[in-house]
Amino acid sequence: MSETRIRVADHIKHNPGVHFNELVRALDLAPGQVQHHVRRLLSDETVRRTEFYGRTHYFPPEFDDWERGALALVRRETARDILGHLLEHGDARPDDVADAIGVARSTLEWHLDHLIERDLVEKERDLHNRVTLVLTHPERTTKLLNEVSPSLPERFVDRFDRLIDALVEG
Repeated sequence: MSETRIRVADHIKHNPGVHFNELVRALDLAPGQVQHHVRRLLSDETVRRTEFYGRTHYFPPEFDDWERGALALVRRETARDILGHLLEHGDARPDDVADAIGVARSTLEWHLDHLIERDLVEKERDLHNRVTLVLTHPERTTKLLNEVSPSLPERFVDRFDRLIDALVEG
């Protein structure tokens, strides 16, 4: 295996769920070069690729479907903040979570739809049909959150989304 391919594989191993553009930026390689090495790693089954919500993410092969979906989501700041709030404060009403993390309710719902789809959060309804957000796998979620440290570009994109939401709401 070439030195460059080893770098790509190591980056994916240490940053599970990394998406293609972040791989290019982090390794300071040309996109075509990263594509070439990723293709080889995929054919060797050293790496797995999964598409989530418009982004291609790469993982070491030992991650299961739930972990891959969860890691792809927690690489987004707002989803990570939702999960962090629920881990810290326990079950919560959606309005309280949106207020606590500083996002519009519509933004919260967009992320919740994906968190529910990937089985990280569920909405429970009481007798009056009021919704409470509940983590489905708190221990596994905590472990995955500890594996992710978002890149600076990922944080900027998430914060830009929040700024746009604030302008639209205001």
